Amino acid sequence: MNFAPTKPGVRRRLLVVSPCRDEAAYCARTLASVAGQTIRPDLWIVVDDGSTDATPQILEEFARAHDFVKVVRRDNRGARSVGPGVIEAFYEGLAHARLEDFEFVCKLDLDLDLPPRYFELLFEAFAADPRLGSCSGKPFYRDAEGHPHDEWCSDEIVVGMTKLYRTDCFREIGGFVREVMWDGIDSHRSRMLGWKARSLGDPALRFEHLRPMGSSQKGVLTGRQRHGFGQYYMGTSLAFLLASAFVRVAQPPRVLGSLAMVWGYVSSWLRGLPRHEDAAFRTFLRRYQRNALLRGKSRTIRALEAEREALWRQNHPAPR
Repeated sequence: MNFAPTKPGVRRRLLVVSPCRDEAAYCARTLASVAGQTIRPDLWIVVDDGSTDATPQILEEFARAHDFVKVVRRDNRGARSVGPGVIEAFYEGLAHARLEDFEFVCKLDLDLDLPPRYFELLFEAFAADPRLGSCSGKPFYRDAEGHPHDEWCSDEIVVGMTKLYRTDCFREIGGFVREVMWDGIDSHRSRMLGWKARSLGDPALRFEHLRPMGSSQKGVLTGRQRHGFGQYYMGTSLAFLLASAFVRVAQPPRVLGSLAMVWGYVSSWLRGLPRHEDAAFRTFLRRYQRNALLRGKSRTIRALEAEREALWRQNHPAPR
């Protein structure tokens, strides 16, 4: 996918695009948390992907009260579709803006409660490091008794429910792949091109995920199986997948969730399903995974970032 470069002299701003479907139970809290940000989006496009609940009415009422919000309606396609369906809706929203007019673009779900300085603090991180291409905070959720629990979130991955990008980085990686694991492929491709991508552990960036990760379509076990397929599609090695599944035993539903993840991967392999078409990316990914198993993720990421710095500087020469 080709995007026009950011034009010199354009006042650079923040564009947020939010695909959603049937989020009436959650979206009011997300809308309020974004409206209460110390730095608001300059344009927030919310794409209602055929909701059948009260979501459209909530969105329209909010948009009437906030002139930076634009609501886009899509026809009902019959069911929630995570992965490719979400990205299709994201691009529907992106079509209603000029990406080159914005320095930053964010994909934001409508089942989150963001702390008030969320965008402000992420912008400070961008300002401190010109190679930082994408970042997020870290999510937590509450159990039935209201107790908070951190969701699984490695530092090297920007979480899928809120991805804030420099537009230049988003453009260079080709945007989002329209398949499950789009939210892992983008971070690895960013590093492949010399950018940095990470989720930040600052407590002031910790945000609440109002619905546990992977539970939006048929529950958590289906989400874990879908994650296994996504790892297969992305090009993950079986050894790395098994190691990841072992680590996930610590996250509910523990053993069953990890087994579902392995089955999603193995069943995809047995059926000979297609994998991500970019062979160079798959090679890069497996090299990273092999080194991460041998040396640990943090050490491997530092080595990769040092190795790719020259490539990034070659493509982004300092202004004279």
